[in-house]
Amino acid sequence: MTQFGKSSSAKRSKPSYAYAIIGVALILFLFGIVGWMSLNLKKWGEVLKEQLQVNAYILPSATQKQKDSVFQFVTSLPYVRNAEYITKDKAIASYNLENDSSWKKMIDYNPLPESVSFFLNSNYVNKDSLDNLRNLLLTNYGHVISEFQDPQKTIQNVGSFVKYATIFVFIFAVIGTIIVIVSIDNTIRLAMYSNRFIIKTMQMVGATRGFISRPLNVKAVINGTIAALIAIVAMIAFMLFAESVVPWLKQLRDVTNLAIVVAGMLILGITISWVSTHRAVIKYLKIKLDDLY
Repeated sequence: MTQFGKSSSAKRSKPSYAYAIIGVALILFLFGIVGWMSLNLKKWGEVLKEQLQVNAYILPSATQKQKDSVFQFVTSLPYVRNAEYITKDKAIASYNLENDSSWKKMIDYNPLPESVSFFLNSNYVNKDSLDNLRNLLLTNYGHVISEFQDPQKTIQNVGSFVKYATIFVFIFAVIGTIIVIVSIDNTIRLAMYSNRFIIKTMQMVGATRGFISRPLNVKAVINGTIAALIAIVAMIAFMLFAESVVPWLKQLRDVTNLAIVVAGMLILGITISWVSTHRAVIKYLKIKLDDLY
């Protein structure tokens, strides 16, 4: 009779493990997507800041030597990513691409000034750094530069959005992590429920707690690893698909952030699977035989 119960339980445990692996993988996949979005939110803010253009407009009376001096000074700054000298012809050509050319009917000359246009590293795209840069340029080249233009309002809006979005996503990620841990724990405990008679039978024939729990813990680590690997592959596939649909998402790809998310998924899958399995084994070892039914 014991052998029949053991065989029946063993048969039921196999699909339970499969379902547990799939369930844990799905939960870890959702966790990975949230983690990927959370870490990339900061990266997205940095990319957005580095696309904001800063302009130093040149006085019409400036000599070529003075123009070259300003351009060389700007390009020598360590926090300037790239710079370009915009001539009057380039300025008007760029304007015509974004606007109509009806201005030619009213004036017959090019009213746009020459300028040095450049982009900064994201760490320097803030009010204080831009004010310092403005003072630096105007102090050294006030007789050459007519105006220093930077998107202060846009920078403030981007900074505020990223700040509040980061707080929101962080809170959501914390809540999501708690849900993930509870969900995995319940999934593993449900899978272990089908093994309760096997565990109790081994205890009744004299097996020690360590002898009983060791193979189940090893199985839990293996299952947790398999579930995590499935979730990681699915998450990377989702990322590649998202990048193919929305090409600018490729700019947010960060190997370090991806490694953090992958490591978190792997550690979480293995740890929670092992802890939940061990707790379930101890529970069924302590419970009375009649209470198993």
